[in-house]
Amino acid sequence: MREIREVIEGRAARLSEGDVRGFLSYAAPEMLLYSLAPPLSERVGNTDPTPTEQWLATFEAPPRREVTRLEIAVDGDVAFATSIDSMSATPKGTTDAFTLWYRVTLGLRRVDGRWLVVHEHESVPFQMDGSFAAAIDLEP
Repeated sequence: MREIREVIEGRAARLSEGDVRGFLSYAAPEMLLYSLAPPLSERVGNTDPTPTEQWLATFEAPPRREVTRLEIAVDGDVAFATSIDSMSATPKGTTDAFTLWYRVTLGLRRVDGRWLVVHEHESVPFQMDGSFAAAIDLEP
């Protein structure tokens, strides 16, 4: 479990440092991604840093990512991890910083002795009052 915790916390640290290649090094060559941004799902590889670099360029500095409430289950060479994460950043061209809390589920697989992320699902709840607005004001 320590190795898996290091993968998850390492990814967050690399992202916060703006180290895109380091961030991507924790992913399998291909992974299934359900991110906060569209599309609904996509298969991505860890070899092309361009999409992540373009996203990071939309902020004044790399966003700070914090992993909390991490729970890990392992069976053989497959692991499942859940957490409540936050991302704090300032969009480029503004002084309006934000912090967003969201849910994360990761699927990991041990490949050649290394734990790699093969599936990532991020989500925010939405209001069930008919507005369907994202509930981005929630905190743990």
